[in-house]
Amino acid sequence: MEGLFALENFVTLGLLVLLQAVLGFDNLLYISLESKRAPEDKQKFVRQVGIGLAIFLRIALLFLLVNLIDKFQNPLFGFHDNGILEGEFNFHSLIVLGGGIFIMYTAIKEIWHMMSLEEYHGNSQQASTGKVLTMIIIMNIVFSFDSILSAIALTDVFWVMATAIVISGILMIWMSEKVSTFLKKNRMYEVLGLFVLFIVGIMLITEGGHLAHLHILGNPIEVMSKTTFYFILFILVIIDIVQGRYQRKILLEKERNEARLQSMSNKH
Repeated sequence: MEGLFALENFVTLGLLVLLQAVLGFDNLLYISLESKRAPEDKQKFVRQVGIGLAIFLRIALLFLLVNLIDKFQNPLFGFHDNGILEGEFNFHSLIVLGGGIFIMYTAIKEIWHMMSLEEYHGNSQQASTGKVLTMIIIMNIVFSFDSILSAIALTDVFWVMATAIVISGILMIWMSEKVSTFLKKNRMYEVLGLFVLFIVGIMLITEGGHLAHLHILGNPIEVMSKTTFYFILFILVIIDIVQGRYQRKILLEKERNEARLQSMSNKH
């Protein structure tokens, strides 16, 4: 019992909560954007209940992975010796690949709707509360694999891993409200968010392909690292900030020129 509640376990708990927070950023962004598809008066409810239910499902998944991790890694089927598409797929790789493809599809679809301005013409596709809630829970599980496998690599104490999941889930509920409020007040950042989500989809697809040892035309699929993802995110944010300031300066200069021309016209 003393070993169970040793100082080392509490230090590991702190590291796991921090790790869950870092790995959960892309999940948080998806939840904030997906919840917008629900009726406006239900969006907060969808985020809170979706993440809350996902916490319990993550703990259940943690229990399964701890006891059946070999089963998740066992090959289910594969393609070999055809020179086009080769790989060995297991349950883990299929979930990650499917999640990546779905997130890319969601991002492209929402970008297309935004470009066509459907929401401003009353044609935006609003989904039911149940459907949005279901998608948040499912995608939360997809995003869970990385964080749970990282937790298993750090410790084998179940209560430490489960507690880290609960704490990170509570933090995610709180942060989801902050992110959603920010996106509502700063609509232009939704474009940035959707492109980040698109990159998240690419990252998951490369990870799933790497897990499946996937080769396309003889070329192996290399996983996109989290470092690369955050570097791309940093560059996108800088570009967005610079472009926004540049556009504001252009508009301000245009207004000054128009005011100057109007003043000269009045004098004549």
